[in-house]
Amino acid sequence: MTSPTLTTPGAVAPFDGNPDQGVPWHFGDPFAEQRSAARSVVVVDRSNRAVLAVPGADRLAWLHSLTSQHFTALGEGRATEMLILDVQGRVEHHAAVANLDGVVYLDTEAETAAPLLSYLTKMVFWSKVEPRDATAELAVLTLVGPEATAPLTALGLPVPAGALDVVALPEGGFARRVPWPGQDAVDLVVPRGALADWWSRLTGAGARPAGSWAFEALRVESLRPRLGVDTDERTIPHEVNWIGSAVHLDKGCYRGQETVSKVHNVGRPPRRMLLLHLDGSREVQPETGDPVVFGDRVVGRVGSVALHHELGPVALALVKRSVPVDAELLVGAEDRVVQAKADPDSVPPDTPGLGREAARKLGR
Repeated sequence: MTSPTLTTPGAVAPFDGNPDQGVPWHFGDPFAEQRSAARSVVVVDRSNRAVLAVPGADRLAWLHSLTSQHFTALGEGRATEMLILDVQGRVEHHAAVANLDGVVYLDTEAETAAPLLSYLTKMVFWSKVEPRDATAELAVLTLVGPEATAPLTALGLPVPAGALDVVALPEGGFARRVPWPGQDAVDLVVPRGALADWWSRLTGAGARPAGSWAFEALRVESLRPRLGVDTDERTIPHEVNWIGSAVHLDKGCYRGQETVSKVHNVGRPPRRMLLLHLDGSREVQPETGDPVVFGDRVVGRVGSVALHHELGPVALALVKRSVPVDAELLVGAEDRVVQAKADPDSVPPDTPGLGREAARKLGR
């Protein structure tokens, strides 16, 4: 779908191959947009995401049995994230979650929505649930910044009280408070037919228009992975910081749980996602999927690449654990190879689990 915000003054469409087709890439000054997100508030059109709806009396218990998340402990008006893993514990699907008024909403990457819905539909059996595609009905906008709730207050709208709280919007849809990118953000899942009106109201209430360039740069800074960009067919949750946020360790009995348990107890997944600082002296950047090279060995793959208003050119990359933190790396392919070094603050520590106690909990 192509968003109506692409016709607003100053909106620039993304280049071919950019994963955020259909929504604005920036509005003329992507670095100023990032600075506004860091200091006040911006609104980003993320209506290229798909939205699935799962109504039904059994929705929480049913999703609990299929996913990595503890849905039976998810209260009314609460948000979380979830994964669906394969039998080897590798990530197949990721979604942001909201539980509100008898429906669980799952928003996810557009290209994975159809296979996710197909899988969910096949797993219904006798459960009282009716998963469906609600993308034509609902669209995602995101307010980002330390003043993320200010436009809602100015418009007299309900404000989620704290992180991962969800409140219904009087005109349909809901607001979900989330802890990233940056320190604070609010996702607004609004009626798609009213998207242009919502955009106008939010910008009129003080939110600066920002594009996917700014959002992605802040996401990279926040070390938040994106499915299909920062993950590949071998990715397990421990490698990309999804343990805790999208994987609940105090549950078991779901596909891939054995791998989650084993790797958590050892505390050393085969790869780790690092923030790489790229050499900006050349006017080239690596691309998603390009190799990461240490010495004469390929030791990883490039995920998201971004130009950050303070950090400069940066990238997320999945890199073998054996690579030294201070290694001089080469990233890219063909004529876009640049030097890179890992940000030491992005290196996750080795954190073995709780041995038998962790295994006992995960086996519940």
